[in-house]
Amino acid sequence: MASVLHKTISVDGIKIFYREAGSPFNPLILLLHGFPSSSHMYRDLMYDLADDYHLIAPDYPAFGNSDMPDRNIYSYTFDNLSMTIEKFIDALKLSKFSIYMQDYGSPVGYRIAVRRPAQIQALIIQNANAYEEGLGPAIEDGKRFWANRNEETENAMRGILTIEGTKMQYMDGVESPEKISPDAYLYDQLFLDREGNKKIQLDLLYDYRNNITLYPVWQKYLRDHQPPALITWGKNDALFTDKGAVAYKKDLPDAEIHLLNTGHFALEEFHAEIAAHIDDFLKRVLPQ
Repeated sequence: MASVLHKTISVDGIKIFYREAGSPFNPLILLLHGFPSSSHMYRDLMYDLADDYHLIAPDYPAFGNSDMPDRNIYSYTFDNLSMTIEKFIDALKLSKFSIYMQDYGSPVGYRIAVRRPAQIQALIIQNANAYEEGLGPAIEDGKRFWANRNEETENAMRGILTIEGTKMQYMDGVESPEKISPDAYLYDQLFLDREGNKKIQLDLLYDYRNNITLYPVWQKYLRDHQPPALITWGKNDALFTDKGAVAYKKDLPDAEIHLLNTGHFALEEFHAEIAAHIDDFLKRVLPQ
């Protein structure tokens, strides 16, 4: 059975934790996690794919097992997260790879893809939004927060940082609730509850407004470069709806879309099915 290794590397003095599996001689997939998770969300998928692919899944600063530098030292914006992961890519000497993006993986991954299109072999997109059509009803508190950050709008956002908010992201819209291990959302909450982390997460949630202004830039990247794209999307997601999945067809007419009967964290129920889609897709689109 394949092994998943647990490693760290220093990037600008910040310890970045990452999981690695598979042979470096196989095609590489860089796995970029969402909120409020970490590389832990890819734990099953890495075992599913490790025989045929090289997989690397980092934790962003203040997520999972990576360092959590103080807000006065490290700027918690998506621009900065993407630059840290870009330096991580260089530190590991990763040349060409596919990117798996989920949730926050989208604003991190697209920034890197726009800056380094020649390194991107394919996109694997799972509830990773790049179109306003995909912003679901659960985003309404966020929209008020982005329009005017004050005590009232910030307090409305704090609910998503509680165990109830984290559990909702895992359980809402799922096909079979009994398949969702509580280990996943309890693990995420452990890191959210670290002293000082909620302020960091509020900074990132507020900065999310800048991702939406970049949607046209990311869409232009897609139109101009036409990366092969596999979209495996939890269609019952109240944060990023299935309209966001279908919208990719506007700029990537050849994108392959699979809508799954689950919610935001589709890998919790459908990691084996998603792995099969990835394997079939990459074997067709990557150079042999």
